[in-house]
Amino acid sequence: MSMTNAQREGAAAAALVARAKAGDVRAFEELVRRYRHRIVALALHLTGSRSEAEDIAQDVFLGAFRALDGFEGRSEFFTWVYRMAVNRSLNNRRNRMRRGEESLEHREHDPRIDLAVEVDAGGDPRRAAELRQTYGRLLRALDSLPLEMRTSVVLVSLQGMSHGEAAVVQRCSEGTIAWRMHEARRRLHEAMGPDRVPRRRAGLSAHLEGLLAEVGLPALEPGRS
Repeated sequence: MSMTNAQREGAAAAALVARAKAGDVRAFEELVRRYRHRIVALALHLTGSRSEAEDIAQDVFLGAFRALDGFEGRSEFFTWVYRMAVNRSLNNRRNRMRRGEESLEHREHDPRIDLAVEVDAGGDPRRAAELRQTYGRLLRALDSLPLEMRTSVVLVSLQGMSHGEAAVVQRCSEGTIAWRMHEARRRLHEAMGPDRVPRRRAGLSAHLEGLLAEVGLPALEPGRS
């Protein structure tokens, strides 16, 4: 029986981990290359800060390298580093809230929106303004969810994890993830209302496409209403 893409990825990562544990530094560098972009994206969605996300990714992989000998392989390497990234991101978020610093909801320039609009607007200023407004509402609604629920949405809808993988990262049951996703869809759908999002034929940006699909927000081809 042929392996699925996920199984092939897991097997390749396991082989790299084994080589890295044996002292092959280049093997660990390859693990960083494979997963760094996803860890930065995860931290960005949880913190709303590009610089903070970059710092978190650096710390996560440094910590993973130092703790590699203790990694027993009972879970996938990516779920291991994802758990580190989630914990660090949520701790940073909670610390910022305790200090009374500006929240994600009131930032004038949200880097998540900037990245998505840059991909989707195609250089059209009018379309950029429309998408910025819609994406802003979507992400404000996302940020208003309880932290653990929002994390589940980011892992499943934006990072493409299965409920089982998200459950491993968040140390909870698959049933808990399923409930969080059901409740989050309901809340996000209510928050978005009847909005429509124009899209390119190539599709929406990777940053928000999955989340819009989860919410059930209709997307129209350009020029249609």
